[in-house]
Amino acid sequence: MPENTPPGKGPLYVAGVALAIAVVLPLLVSTYARRDPELAGIPFFFWYQFVLVLVSVVLTSVAYRLVIGHERRRRAAQGLSIDGKGDAR
Repeated sequence: MPENTPPGKGPLYVAGVALAIAVVLPLLVSTYARRDPELAGIPFFFWYQFVLVLVSVVLTSVAYRLVIGHERRRRAAQGLSIDGKGDAR
């Protein structure tokens, strides 16, 4: 890609989808509103919620890295400093 070409919006769309999954999954109550199967005596509802927290952390981290990488490429294409503290020149 030429140096002056701004990056496409693909990574931003992927980040949006990752965040949407992290928000929508816990709203699907019918997927976890039950007691069985148990895991080490813990009802399904509780350990599924814990797994959802971990999945949300991973998806949010992926979205963050995609957006930050996109922003750095965009600033570099505009000739701005990557850290946001002035010109790259």
